[in-house]
Amino acid sequence: MASLPGLRVVRSKIHGYGLIALEPYKVGDIVCYGDGVLYRERDEFDDTYALVMPGYETDEDGNEGPPLYWDLVDQTRWINHSCDPNTYVDSSWDAGTKTIRTWWVATRDIEVGEELTYDYAFCGHLAEACACGASACRGLIVDPDPRELAEVPPHLAPLLRVAGDAQAAS
Repeated sequence: MASLPGLRVVRSKIHGYGLIALEPYKVGDIVCYGDGVLYRERDEFDDTYALVMPGYETDEDGNEGPPLYWDLVDQTRWINHSCDPNTYVDSSWDAGTKTIRTWWVATRDIEVGEELTYDYAFCGHLAEACACGASACRGLIVDPDPRELAEVPPHLAPLLRVAGDAQAAS
């Protein structure tokens, strides 16, 4: 896998491997682009490193289709979750080629040596314990929307550290 310019994969303090900045980035900078393989709900694939994307493929009436899955095949797969991330993922759909383009944007200034993170915001039923270490850590990798928190499995609900949300998830 080719290296992404300005970034390096290292052992992470958050989880497994991570991606660190080799150069500074300012808020609003595009930090990197992500390459992947497109899968649809009906396909069989390992979604460990897949981004769940909007249903860009519309039906004949223009209604949004089912979610698409962009399985990351480059170093962006090593960007870890944080409840207080320094990037977010943006995307666009190319209807002509039927593919997705993704990129990570700095949400604040990122210093050399700092690990890149974004908020995975898992669906409630897929929540996992969080090890991001942020002062605002939710305790779980989960979308903070109350509807998603209500879907957190009961055995994980005690890990929630978001004010008022532990009750919503139980």
